Amino acid sequence: MADLTAHLATFALASALLVGCSGNPSTSIAKQCSNGIDLAYDELNLAESQGFSGTIAWTKAASLLTAAKVQYEFEKYPNCIEKVNRAHKYITQSKQG
Repeated sequence: MADLTAHLATFALASALLVGCSGNPSTSIAKQCSNGIDLAYDELNLAESQGFSGTIAWTKAASLLTAAKVQYEFEKYPNCIEKVNRAHKYITQSKQG
């Protein structure tokens, strides 16, 4: 019985630590993700207003930004930043035609 109690105590402590270590939207990497999404959407909207929304690159960028928002919501900030960077490249490509 003591082993079971020790295992349960260990599990409870590990669970508490994992919850405490989950992503924090006020960290610098979370802010970088959020700011990157906002900036990329501004660039995407500008490209759209300039008539580039029909390009494949623009569509890929829009899809990547949607995925980045999902990554942000699930606190996967490095994945979010990677998608924002890829989206930025596609936005640049879309403007080139």
